[in-house]
Amino acid sequence: MANATASGEVGQRTVHSRFVSGTRRLPRIWKVTMLSSPNVLLWRGLPAVVIGIVSVTWPGITVGAFVILFAVYAFMSAATDAARAFAGDRVGPVLGWLLLALLSLAAGVIALAWPGITALALTIWIAAWALTTGVMEIVLAFQRGEKAGERALFLLTGLVSIAFAFVLFVRPDIGAVSLATVFGLFSIVYGVSAVFASFEERRRRTDPSRSEPTSA
Repeated sequence: MANATASGEVGQRTVHSRFVSGTRRLPRIWKVTMLSSPNVLLWRGLPAVVIGIVSVTWPGITVGAFVILFAVYAFMSAATDAARAFAGDRVGPVLGWLLLALLSLAAGVIALAWPGITALALTIWIAAWALTTGVMEIVLAFQRGEKAGERALFLLTGLVSIAFAFVLFVRPDIGAVSLATVFGLFSIVYGVSAVFASFEERRRRTDPSRSEPTSA
């Protein structure tokens, strides 16, 4: 009887220890899966493409409607950049991604909170946001430990953002409809690049022969 009781206690302790061990591993598993580079890129790219298509195809879009679209895009960018930051374990890139997330969050909040914002003011504000984030992405591309594929993506999206900002700074008086069209095209290019990079990174991880060296 005593042996049976002792065996039962040992079994309960074993089950409890496995349960505790499993719950402690959940954050790590969630980080590895949901916050992995391919998933974050995919979750950033797909909504960007959708927002871009809506911006381009919306007939006679108003400034107020476009502000909402831009805010959604900015908040989405902030969320994915924050996810990249929490998925990393190196201080430099983590701070860089967090700064990018804060910049996008601030851009979306200010655009929404700006009372009666005009198309000209919105254009200049979006241009400043695109220029800043583009430069930051190019800087992050050369961070230590980034793979060649990720580095190429950051360089591409950074250059696209800077080119987008340049167009807006040159023609800040383009109006709401033209602004929505240019922003939509930028969003589509950015989103397609992110989705393509997501599939490439996923294929590279499943095929060891395609692994790339990290930067020194």
